[in-house]
Amino acid sequence: MKKELTRQQYLELYYYMRLNRAVEDTMVKLFRQNKIVGGLYSSLGQEAIPVGTAYALEKKDWLAPMIRNIGALLVKGVPPRDIFMQHMAKYDSPTKGKDGTSHFGDLDNLHIISPISMLGDLIPVMAGVAMAGRYLGQKIVAMTWIGDGGSSTGVFHEGLNFAATQKAPFVLILENNLWAYSTPVRQQVPLENLADRAKAYGIESYIVDGNDVVAVYSTAKEAVERARAGEGPILIEAKTFRRLGHAQHDPAEYVPKEMRAYWEARDPIALYEKFLASEKILDASGKKDIDEKLDTLLAKEREFAENSPMPPAELAETGVYCTGDDCHKIRAKWERPVAEVMPPKSRVAAVWTVTGFGSGKGSGGVNAPIHFGDAPAVTEKLGREPKSPNGGKPAARMPAKAASKKTVKAAAADASRKARR
Repeated sequence: MKKELTRQQYLELYYYMRLNRAVEDTMVKLFRQNKIVGGLYSSLGQEAIPVGTAYALEKKDWLAPMIRNIGALLVKGVPPRDIFMQHMAKYDSPTKGKDGTSHFGDLDNLHIISPISMLGDLIPVMAGVAMAGRYLGQKIVAMTWIGDGGSSTGVFHEGLNFAATQKAPFVLILENNLWAYSTPVRQQVPLENLADRAKAYGIESYIVDGNDVVAVYSTAKEAVERARAGEGPILIEAKTFRRLGHAQHDPAEYVPKEMRAYWEARDPIALYEKFLASEKILDASGKKDIDEKLDTLLAKEREFAENSPMPPAELAETGVYCTGDDCHKIRAKWERPVAEVMPPKSRVAAVWTVTGFGSGKGSGGVNAPIHFGDAPAVTEKLGREPKSPNGGKPAARMPAKAASKKTVKAAAADASRKARR
């Protein structure tokens, strides 16, 4: 199902991708001037994924970005100055200078959960957010991102299985950029399509060209609508390429030059500009207006960030522990009658049998050699499997070998001695 966009929406996707790249270009300059105190990670060549997927969400929905998802923050409404100050550890940053990278969120207004450095850990967290929203009657969808390398972590599978079991309204974006730091995807995953991992948990999945922002948006919009309608979690694999190293310190010399050149020719912004021009949505004049708008905005945002003070020393001892309302006030926002989730309305009948549990179907789609309950035992037929000498029937029980008289007498004598002790 392809989602048709208005002219304004097409242009907003373009603007956010351009803003994403311009923000990161500005931070590279700040990093080289030694004004950024933490690590700096690039989404160069991947901008269509965070922008297109986040654009598919509604304002009430929740997201949790990772290190290459600045575009999602911008779409959600985070101003560039907050991103600059966060990486510069300034006092006016969202974390008051206590973090030098992207670990910040906004629970009250923008519904952003802070990134977690341990890859995959956001999956069960966002599954929980999705379930909480459903419990409160909010009809929200939760979304997060993971890389191809992160999809091999244990918590990826645990979290996705949990989300599937609970039918959580959750969308997981798997950014397959072909490299997990310096490890090519083919050396850590024996699959052509990482989306196939969804099959293990009985959930739907999509594969999309991660360099086509309209395709990314359309796919994400459909997945979000399905999750909101109660169809459970959905996995989207977006195929793309990480054009720079893992971070600023990594020159990525392990990437073949031919591979880099191929993907540079598939730059998502350049491809989208051609599409907009062909559809007569963007011309040279419109592009110039956006250039000037971005230059003016980022000059102002950078100036604000650079003029922000460093945090005072006494701030270090505050905010270490959350002690209640003086830390932050977070309250459940009920959008359904509480009685609906309380007894007696929330009661369900106890069920002691599971329909279909004994179907006996194996992974190959045929009967597996299993047997439980009153179901007849079956054997999966394999072409080269040797035939049983008794025609596949269970072996007859053999009587136990009788013990010799000498053994019986010895055992009796031993028991008699123990009884006398």
